[in-house]
Amino acid sequence: MSEVIERFLKYVSFNTKSDELTNTTPSTPGQMFFAKELGKELEEIGLINVSVDENGYVMGELPSNIDKKLPVIGFIAHMDTSPDMSGEKVKPKFIENYNGEDIILNKEDNIVLSPKDFPELKDYIGKTLITADGTTLLGADDKAGVAEIVTSMKYLVDNPHIKHGKICVAFTPDEEIGAGADHFNVEKFAADFAYTIDGGAIGELEFENFNAAGAKICIKGRNVHPGYAKDKMINSMTIARELMNGIPEDEVPERTEGHEGFYHLISINGEVEETKLQYIIRDFYKDSFQKRKEYLQNIVDDLNKKHGKDTIALELKDQYFNMKEKVEPVKYIVDIAYKAMEEAGVTPKISPIRGGTDGARLSFEGLPTPNIFTGGHNFHGKYEYIPTFAMEKAVEVIVKIVDLSTNIYKK
Repeated sequence: MSEVIERFLKYVSFNTKSDELTNTTPSTPGQMFFAKELGKELEEIGLINVSVDENGYVMGELPSNIDKKLPVIGFIAHMDTSPDMSGEKVKPKFIENYNGEDIILNKEDNIVLSPKDFPELKDYIGKTLITADGTTLLGADDKAGVAEIVTSMKYLVDNPHIKHGKICVAFTPDEEIGAGADHFNVEKFAADFAYTIDGGAIGELEFENFNAAGAKICIKGRNVHPGYAKDKMINSMTIARELMNGIPEDEVPERTEGHEGFYHLISINGEVEETKLQYIIRDFYKDSFQKRKEYLQNIVDDLNKKHGKDTIALELKDQYFNMKEKVEPVKYIVDIAYKAMEEAGVTPKISPIRGGTDGARLSFEGLPTPNIFTGGHNFHGKYEYIPTFAMEKAVEVIVKIVDLSTNIYKK
């Protein structure tokens, strides 16, 4: 078994599910425990200036082994897993020499990973896949990225003939709840540019992502006995239905792709007296992103006019922005990654991220940070899987980026 796979299996045994309701950083204690273990491991493999701060951010440096001053490269991944599904007691399963047929993840619950539902599985016939057992997510998002970075740093330590400038690595908490960059110390990290290793399928190379906002909506109602409710009861759930009906039915995740934006209802909890909804809003373009936020505000305003001034409260908060405007002026860093993939025998696939990474916010804080594949698929759920060869190729790409950067700048 290769080193990166061994690390990955070790890392997914840590429960690092994040939780946006705790209002702490990191949001869950498992992340801090994992952070401390990672800090020890970075020191063991030979990195210097390793730190784990009070918020659970892990940083370390591989010192330069060349006399020439070169730009400092950073590699970043996040430690937490999605709150959408349990990451506790993950039981990885190996599917060796995959035959292109259905994969039974859990016989008792009839959980099946099928190419009928996920046709890209057919791309991996003959390869070895790692899945979970159908009761948890796997955690490749983003423990695969963590394993790939650590393994590539160990390779560079063990192969000093590969010349390089200073390399910085960082592992962040709470990316999955939009807080991964909240306490990231860009000045301390001190890289000139960086890459998040947080993408999906092998070959993904991304420097364009959604603009993102979150909306919390609280609707107040009035409950009275239903037998005597005429002209007295105000059912907050009925008003919630009116609000939801105002959202364009084709502008939702399950009906959009490419550069199309959407509104996504991620939770609803209601009774007659009060209903709470949470939406996320996503769009690649500044103008249409702003229009989406205004559209939701207008729905709320119209319903407040209809049902009473303070019936609905809307809290709308920007989360991150499209990194494209910050990366394009230094697009050579994308070109380096592109060439590194080609030299590693990987076909680069430049596409927009239909999501976000820590790199999106870091790019706006002065650290341009495109995103590179981990190799995984179907993140955030029980159908998550990752081909082992893709993880090995990710390690190779990271090393190639370092090597190419050195050769470019030492000329």
